[in-house]
Amino acid sequence: MKRIKFNKINTAVVLFGLLATTSCVNDLEQSPITDVTSVSVFKDFANYPNALAKVYGGFANGGQESGGGNADINGIDGNFSQYTRQLFTMQNLPTDEAVIAWNDGTLQTIHKMTWDSQNEFISALYYRIYTEIAFCNEFLRNVTDEKLASNNITGANLTEAKYMRAEVRYLRALSYYHALDLFGNVPFVKEDYLPGSVSPPPRITRAELFNFVESELKDVEGQLKDPKTNAYARADKAAAWSLLARLYLNSGVYNGSNHYTDCITYCNKVIQAGYSLKTKYGDLFLADNDKNNPEVILPIAFDGQRIQTYGGTTYMVHAAVGGSMPASQFGINGGWGGLRTTKAFVNLFAGNSSDQRGNFYTNGQNLEINDLGTFTDGYGFIKYKNVTSSGVAGSDNAGNFVDSDIAVFRLADIYLMYAEATLRGGSGGNLTTAIGYVNALRTRAGASTIASINTDYILDERGRELSWEFTRRTDLIRYGKFTTASYLWPWKGGIKDGKAVEDFRNLYPIPAKDIIANPNLIQNPGY
Repeated sequence: MKRIKFNKINTAVVLFGLLATTSCVNDLEQSPITDVTSVSVFKDFANYPNALAKVYGGFANGGQESGGGNADINGIDGNFSQYTRQLFTMQNLPTDEAVIAWNDGTLQTIHKMTWDSQNEFISALYYRIYTEIAFCNEFLRNVTDEKLASNNITGANLTEAKYMRAEVRYLRALSYYHALDLFGNVPFVKEDYLPGSVSPPPRITRAELFNFVESELKDVEGQLKDPKTNAYARADKAAAWSLLARLYLNSGVYNGSNHYTDCITYCNKVIQAGYSLKTKYGDLFLADNDKNNPEVILPIAFDGQRIQTYGGTTYMVHAAVGGSMPASQFGINGGWGGLRTTKAFVNLFAGNSSDQRGNFYTNGQNLEINDLGTFTDGYGFIKYKNVTSSGVAGSDNAGNFVDSDIAVFRLADIYLMYAEATLRGGSGGNLTTAIGYVNALRTRAGASTIASINTDYILDERGRELSWEFTRRTDLIRYGKFTTASYLWPWKGGIKDGKAVEDFRNLYPIPAKDIIANPNLIQNPGY
């Protein structure tokens, strides 16, 4: 199986998509409006792959139709609310890595770090996370051992159904990890919380949710397929190990605990599983990055013909092209004139002009950002492209939709997590090995090797290696630099040279509508 086809959803899986999530958290588990019920869907194993595809598709598409049509979430466009698009908005846009020219709604408050609990983009990601959790719960309540037996799912089909169940538990843990990281103390529902329940979902604290995600991943890792044996873009044991490593690296933020040794343990599991770095850094982000890519552990698949959305890499490519940038070189029909980067990020490459990861477009662009709304203020940043490694444009002849996939986890991230956890005192790590991993990344990128590293160096190296890959906010918080004056970038805090902001902005607010609707919830401090 080359790719999971998400936008061709038959009536058997429409039941997963008709969840309205505008007014309150209780709606996150609504009973779907459809003539096809889960009872009939899961009686026939032939429906299981499509049902699973819808669950995976929740990370790629924002609606039931191509191009974000028939949106899963009420109140916001299906493309604006697409999972990775909003994850980028919340993880990269409020940092040194990105600014955006558009002034849609409250969008500019994200980089300025002046958002409030009414912010529609924060709400979009919140509801997207819980819509995905609802998709997962609906699948899981129908693939219990008892229901598999009653539906006469046996033999090889039973074995595969159990693998699917483990994958969906992993995907639910991934979404709950995002809730944990972004929002902290949130509503909590599992498959035993039935659609139409009268009582609103209970609140789970950040520390409790950490424990849940950890326990789910540790339980499910033994039930997933071995590394590199599952179909493309489907989770395996290495995906679970990678998420555990990231959870443990950030445990000090999440619950005040030290899990650096555990982080190293799970990094080693991934490293020893047979992954290797892709030869050319830039090829990781091209239209054929699903081929011959030994580095990616888990991607989200996109396709210019079969997985069409104006989120995903379609957004990442089009939004980053503007000014005098030649759209045809990016395999698209035109740029949207939105995303650029700041001089603080450009400065991460000072003295490393040969570093291929610092791929900036400067023709007609100003280094200084005097006006966030002017695309030519701020250097363009070239990351994703809709061309193949041989220079051929993507599969959509019209140049609208992009083929490039997005890596959720790749080996380079694992190398850097290993190095940081080692420097922070985790047992089982080796400093010489850690330096070797960092130098492997630098050598691939054409940068000079280094003889020593410290934790601050790793933060900068993560910025260089993992830019625009949905990690920067989390990394800056872990280092105590997201809100403080210890690291400033243009327009942080809403002023040109940047300023510190309130520490409560290390968490996003629970949407105001849910605070009103669900008496079990408590708003995060400061909002």
